[in-house]
Amino acid sequence: MKALIQRVSRAQVEVNNQITGQIDQGLLVFVGIEKYDEFAEVDKMIKRLLSYRVFYDADDKMNLSVTDVKGGVLLVSQFTLVADTSSGTRPGFSTAKPPVEAEELYDYFVHQIQKAHDTVATGIFGADMQVSLTNDGPVTFLLEC
Repeated sequence: MKALIQRVSRAQVEVNNQITGQIDQGLLVFVGIEKYDEFAEVDKMIKRLLSYRVFYDADDKMNLSVTDVKGGVLLVSQFTLVADTSSGTRPGFSTAKPPVEAEELYDYFVHQIQKAHDTVATGIFGADMQVSLTNDGPVTFLLEC
């Protein structure tokens, strides 16, 4: 499982010109589910994501998590994140979990993180989404479980 996280001052997702999710300060999280991922990887990623320290404390050090700052989390499914790009000029997607199984894990991810965190918004799994954001920093990290 991969999660590309971006610290944002605002972010939103639209599907068919309708906003499906938006947050102010927090994390925009692109979630890629690999073919061998199961519920244990999702649980591990949620714990890591909510405690990952990317926000500044009073001493200007990245010591605070999204939980500490009471920020939002905007989840966006993105299977291209787990593409095999090791050779050639076209990505391969054999490393991604098949869509039906990936959607089950993504839905589990959404439900579990909503239980653990107050402000969670999402895109729509498998939809053509328009994502807009203001990356704060810029600060971007790739988390893998």
